[in-house]
Amino acid sequence: GWYIYRSLQLNPHTLDDSSCWGLLSILRRLKQAPEQEVRLLLLGLDNAGKTTVLKQLAAEDISHITPTQGFNIKSVQSAGFKLNVWDIGGQRKIRPYWRNYFENTDVLIYVIDSSDRKRFEETSLELAELLEEETLATVPLLIFANKQDLMTAAPASELAESLRLHTIRDRMWQVQACSALTAEGIQDGMTWVCRNIKFRKKP
Repeated sequence: GWYIYRSLQLNPHTLDDSSCWGLLSILRRLKQAPEQEVRLLLLGLDNAGKTTVLKQLAAEDISHITPTQGFNIKSVQSAGFKLNVWDIGGQRKIRPYWRNYFENTDVLIYVIDSSDRKRFEETSLELAELLEEETLATVPLLIFANKQDLMTAAPASELAESLRLHTIRDRMWQVQACSALTAEGIQDGMTWVCRNIKFRKKP
């Protein structure tokens, strides 16, 4: 399950419906248990492109942001998926509150600005901390190497090396080159998510 997608190839016809319904509606049929809610945690540094990714995924209006415990978190429910989204850079004081949102996560989606090499070390450290969280143990990890539409963007393979992803042994992971702006690569990443979800066992 350890793959790196280095190329961006997308049939434009595959996204015809997404503008109306959101990708999650299209992907619902890929879920192994359509009736069960899938909880996605969408994290990344500020300016990584999380909100733009969210707009590609969900048809609902996500402009409403509710401050929770002193930080801005977006919670969106769409087509049997629930997404919790926030910035993880800095904000050391409020980190204990994050754990409330880690519970019962099915997939961790980590968004990175591939064009901002100066912050690769910072984003690598933040990711490493997340992966050490007990409540996120074994949760599949999808990394969106975002902003591939920019000339300065690092390829997914370079990003994987910077993040030392080859050292991850306790979970399935995937690096997906994408452009949240054009939606290129987003569907490929979410298809991987649907195929690698390990559903929580109900008590």
